[in-house]
Amino acid sequence: MSQATDFLPLSLCVLTVSDTRTRENDTSGDYLVQALTDAGHRVVERALLPDDRYKLRACVSQWIADDKVDGILVTGGTGFTGRDSTPEALLPLLDKQMPGFGEMFRAVSIEEIGTSSLQSRAFAGMANGTFLFALPGSTSACRTAWDKILRAQLDSRTKPCNLATLRPRLRE
Repeated sequence: MSQATDFLPLSLCVLTVSDTRTRENDTSGDYLVQALTDAGHRVVERALLPDDRYKLRACVSQWIADDKVDGILVTGGTGFTGRDSTPEALLPLLDKQMPGFGEMFRAVSIEEIGTSSLQSRAFAGMANGTFLFALPGSTSACRTAWDKILRAQLDSRTKPCNLATLRPRLRE
């Protein structure tokens, strides 16, 4: 049994939602994979899909159903344009929402992009004991989310509490 001071690596998936990016120019997905790996986590799978709610649901549902996946980071499709459909695609899959994530993300984003942060529909939650974080598609937004929120909450050493140590209790 790990003690509270031990780092517990998580097994995570990364999904980029974009109609224009490819694996060659997916800087946001690249950033997230590198940040997770540098922090000591395992990237189980990575995907890039067009902004199609049914393809998104199918991919994320498969990851949620996999007991080996602790969490999913999605980048893209959280804006306010007609094509942005990540919230509509993935919110119905959640067992519990984590409103504090979206609120906190927009609060820290205001320092960088001002009132434009109100256009972000970033969100988080949990499904089948798996965390899901939906971030904007820009690399700078992914960096903000990682540096100011996710790095600490996915680290089992963060006090007074963190999401990593909750993992074994999520299906109670």
